[in-house]
This record gives sequence, C-alpha cells and structure tokens, in this order.
Amino acid sequence: MKLFTVWINAFRLRTLPLAAASIIVAGGLAVQYHVFNLAIFLLSLSTALLLQILSNLANDYGDALTGADEQRVGPDRAMQSGLISAKSMKNAIIIMTGLCLLSGLSLLAISFDDDLNHWLIFLGLGALAIIAAITYTMGKLPYGYRAMGDIAVFVFFGLLGVLGGFYLQALTLPVELLLPAISLGLLSAAVLNVNNMRDVYNDKAANKITLVVLLGREKAFIYHLALLFLAMVASAIYIYNIPNSETWQYLFLLTMSPLLKSCVQIASEIKKESQEGEIFNQQLKNTAMSTFVFSLLFSIVLIA
Repeated sequence: MKLFTVWINAFRLRTLPLAAASIIVAGGLAVQYHVFNLAIFLLSLSTALLLQILSNLANDYGDALTGADEQRVGPDRAMQSGLISAKSMKNAIIIMTGLCLLSGLSLLAISFDDDLNHWLIFLGLGALAIIAAITYTMGKLPYGYRAMGDIAVFVFFGLLGVLGGFYLQALTLPVELLLPAISLGLLSAAVLNVNNMRDVYNDKAANKITLVVLLGREKAFIYHLALLFLAMVASAIYIYNIPNSETWQYLFLLTMSPLLKSCVQIASEIKKESQEGEIFNQQLKNTAMSTFVFSLLFSIVLIA
C-alpha cells in the first residue's frame, strides 16, 4: 500500500462529515440571524476538520499503545497494522496540532481583531479542544477509557461547535440556540454509542471503560433511542418557536427514517449477541451520514 494512501486512511476522512455538521448548523443559524460571514464560516470549518483529524491520529496512537486495537472488529488502524510507526504517528500529531493552531488563530484574528477579552476566552476554548482531541485515548489518564467520551462528544460536537461557531460570527448568543446545539450533541453521541456497542467486547478485554461497557449493550441501545428521540424533539421545538414557521420546515425529521432503520439492524445484532462488526460498521456509517444530512436539511430550512 502506498504511503500516501496509508496516511489518508489514518486520517479517517469518513469521520469528517460529522465534524462538519455542527459548523454547518452554526452557519445556517448565522444566515437566519443575518450575521453570516463566509471567511469565519470557512475557517471554523477548517479548524473543526483539522481537530477531527488530530483526534483520529491520537486515537490511533493511543489505542495501539494500550492494546485496545489488538482484537479490533472495526476497520484496521494504521499503527495497529504496522503500516505507520509510533514515531511517525507522533510526528504527525505534532504537525496536525500546529495546523489546528494556525487555523484557529486565523479564525480568532478575523472574528475578534484586537478584542483581548474575546481572544483570551477563545484561546482557552481552543486549547481545551486540542487537549481533548489528543487525550481521548492518549496520555496517562485518557478520558475515553473512563466513560467520558459521550460527554466530550456532546460538548465539542454540539454545544461548542454550534454555539461557538455562531458566536464567532454574531458576537452574541441567543439562549434559544441551545436547542439545535443540543440536537447536534445528542446525534453525535449516538454515533459514538454505535461505535462503542460494536467494540464492547474488545473494550472490556482491553480494560477500556466506555458507557456501553458500564451499561451493557441492551441498556446502551435504550440510551441510543433516547439520544435520537431527544435530538429530533429539541430541533422541532426550535422550529416551532420561529415566528410563522411552516410544516415543510420540519423537513429535517426525514432523517428519522434511516436512523430508525439503523436501530432495527442494531437491535437484531444485539439480540443475537453478535461479536462481529460488519453490521455495526454499516450502521455506524449510516448514523454518521444521517447526522450530516440532518445538519444540511436543518440549515436549508433556516436559510429558506
């Protein structure tokens, strides 16, 4: 396999639509509030995508060192399969961290100019995002091994992604925007939950404690249904409260169809106590892409 292809696979580009979803919704909200700034939107998007790639590389590195990838049922990882050395992966993490800083600082420069208070606040948030991306599975206390991954995904892919992406353009934050931010956070947590339901047996063996390891697959599936239901309810309430909203503006609810079909497939695998990853891999992809489509449809509704 060519080195370029190996690195592209290590970047896990299939995860990028999910990383883009919160920024897309933030952009749609900015259009609705007549504060949309294309340069800020694009830099927000690039920063989010670079952070996701950084997280993917750090996850590859951390899981390989701890042995969590040894009996992996998902797609092979670069370090675990021996295609990339630990030293090369570490160097890539350093380079990607630098790119995240470059993109993030450019974003703040355009958004805040010389406003020191805003700079300090968002520098802190940016540093927190980089640390969170790296320490998910790396370091002495990886929080992804302590059942905190769902909370982190909810905060960074939902609250921080949507609310932060909007604030950078508007410099104000209406409280009602919590509803779409919560929706994206819950849907993103649902994607992680499918991943963890797939890996539960391997995670137990590697002493990687996820919420699914604590709950078991059956209860984790009920949790999954609650995430999807509450996500749709929160966004529906937001649209309902828009003055003169119309029925067609609930278009984003169409994404419930593929999400529920995924739930049927997942429930069948859980009932069989399957330790194979094929069905879970398919539904992981379907859940992630449904979340991305949700973000597009929700933003189109806001723009219209």
